[in-house]
Amino acid sequence: MNDEVVVLRYGHRPGRDDRMTTHVGLTARALGADRVILPDNAGQSAETIRDITDRFGGPFAVEQRDDQRAFTRNWEGTVAHLTMYGERVQDVEADVRADSVDEGTPLLVVVGGEKVPFDFYEEADYNVGVTNQPHSEVAGLAVFLDRLFEGAELEREWEDADRRVIPQETGKRVVDPDEAEAERAGDGE
Repeated sequence: MNDEVVVLRYGHRPGRDDRMTTHVGLTARALGADRVILPDNAGQSAETIRDITDRFGGPFAVEQRDDQRAFTRNWEGTVAHLTMYGERVQDVEADVRADSVDEGTPLLVVVGGEKVPFDFYEEADYNVGVTNQPHSEVAGLAVFLDRLFEGAELEREWEDADRRVIPQETGKRVVDPDEAEAERAGDGE
C-alpha cells in the first residue's frame, strides 16, 4: 500500500516567489504531506525546508525537478490540482480521500506559483477550488490538506527532531526532545 501524499509546486519566479514557495513546502510538511517537489530553480526554498525538517523533525522529503509537467502526466495515482476555478473543496473532498488516502493510492497535489498551463487542468483527476476566490496558494493547500486528513495531521508526532515546541497560552517555549518527553510524562516543570 502506498498512500503517499506529494505536493508539487508548479513554477517559481526567483526573487518574487521565494517566500511563498518556501511556505508551500513548510505547509505541506506541517499538515501531513510526505514530500514536496519544487522547481529546479527554487534551491533556496528547498534548503530552508530541509533545514526546518532537520531541526523540527520528519520524515519529510524535498526534491527539485525540471520536468514537472512530465512528472504530473506520468503520475501513477490521483492528481488534485488546487485552483480557484475548480470544484468546491467541500463538494469533492470525500471523493479525493476515497480515491487516494483510503485506497492506499498515491496523491499528487499540484499548487501553482505562476500561470498553470491548461494541460494541468486536463491531466488532473480533480481541479479543486478553496473558496473560488483569489487568495494565497498556501492557504488553499492548508485547507485542502486539513480536509483531506480530517484534522488527524494536527496530532502527528515528529521523528528525529532537535527541537520541540511546547504549547502554552502565551510566550514561546522550544526545548530538546528529551525535555519534551519528560514534560509529557509528568517529570518536567
